[in-house]
Amino acid sequence: MMAATVVSRIRTGTGRAPVMWLSLSLVAVAAAVATEQQVPLVLWSSDRNLWAPVADTHEGHITSDMQLSTYLDPALELGPRNVLLFLQDKLSIEDFTAYGGVFGNKQDSAFSNLENALDLAPSSLVLPAVDWYAISTLTTYLQEKLGASPLHVDLATLKELKLNASLPALLLIRLPYTASSGLMAPREVLTGNDEVIGQVLSTLKSEDVPYTAALTAVRPSRVARDITMVAGGLGRQLLQTQVASPAIHPPVSYNDTAPRILFWAQNFSVAYKDEWKDLTSLTFGVENLNLTGSFWNDSFAMLSLTYEPLFGATVTFKFILASRFYPVSARYWFAMERLEIHSNGSVAHFNVSQVTGPSIYSFHCEYVSSVSKKGNLLVTNVPSVWQMTLHNFQIQAFNVTGEQFSYASDCAGFFSPGIWMGLLTTLFMLFIFTYGPHMILSLKTMDRFDDHKGPTITLTQIV
Repeated sequence: MMAATVVSRIRTGTGRAPVMWLSLSLVAVAAAVATEQQVPLVLWSSDRNLWAPVADTHEGHITSDMQLSTYLDPALELGPRNVLLFLQDKLSIEDFTAYGGVFGNKQDSAFSNLENALDLAPSSLVLPAVDWYAISTLTTYLQEKLGASPLHVDLATLKELKLNASLPALLLIRLPYTASSGLMAPREVLTGNDEVIGQVLSTLKSEDVPYTAALTAVRPSRVARDITMVAGGLGRQLLQTQVASPAIHPPVSYNDTAPRILFWAQNFSVAYKDEWKDLTSLTFGVENLNLTGSFWNDSFAMLSLTYEPLFGATVTFKFILASRFYPVSARYWFAMERLEIHSNGSVAHFNVSQVTGPSIYSFHCEYVSSVSKKGNLLVTNVPSVWQMTLHNFQIQAFNVTGEQFSYASDCAGFFSPGIWMGLLTTLFMLFIFTYGPHMILSLKTMDRFDDHKGPTITLTQIV
């Protein structure tokens, strides 16, 4: 059950009902983020409603220190003042996959006590990939928020402590992790750590002490290497170079009293009279980005990005979105009404009506571009000297919670050209295999035969 519970919360961000273990998707995510030094973080509390459900983000999302603070602040301000931090030397999401009782072998799970704690906890939250820097400052962050110095405890000292629900306390419990080459196998160490967690929680339960607990690690236990760098037997080619992973930058966020509009793209390029410029580094992760003119309300939003100088002038890009209620679907839908480029007193208008979706979602598309070979989602009624291409474009202007996107409504249709080709080919082959046996079964043999010693038989019809 531990595997099912933890992985279920990794997919949804919260919840209590045990579900099936989704190991294949987690292994892919873990392999993608392991090289960047991320570790999982499991949170649970004896109080209710400390964390709202975390909406899914794009695959491989890494929780930053700022995002982590948005999850921890409600628990520290509204929840119990006794905080338990189970800090393991090393831990990766792959440990839950390898030792969590996969494929129904729940009796082999090394996390039975942790799984039971998550099942019984009124509030819980699981973050599969948290930035290593955020975890390295977690103890200091908790100390500042609680106003209490961390107290290193074990089972013996915990039983002697007299915790008070009204006084803050930060209890730090260190848990080891030994590689398989050591004296103990990882499964045995993880099982022992899980027993420690169970005994600590049992002690707090016997004393009826409210608490909030967190399990994480100093560093990941496994680091995935690029397959081209593995020595021997994998056929690495001569002069092969390792491809550098693309840089991940934070989204642009427009805030008034809270984050209102989020905008992100892996690459943001524009062209004026066929002269292209990359604005990615000038847009994302820039503290003094000019958002003058941006505004937001419940039904209308505009994100204004101003660059000076750009192509020798001041250029402003305005993303204009609206949210409306549609009685047929009984829900609010948003649409990007237009994209405007202001420069030298002139305005270029682009129709972006295909950027749409439910207002509770964000919108994602691989390419939003005025270039025909890249989808041509940016449409202009008159010829324009401006062109634009946004690669891995994502935007959200309504129902934004924190500094992260909600579940993304993707521009790709369900039936892609590849799917249509596969369906047509399958139907054609099915027709051949159906028609062939039908013709074979329709064959009838003759029931009269000619005798060469007698008179010739004349057959006028074969029945």
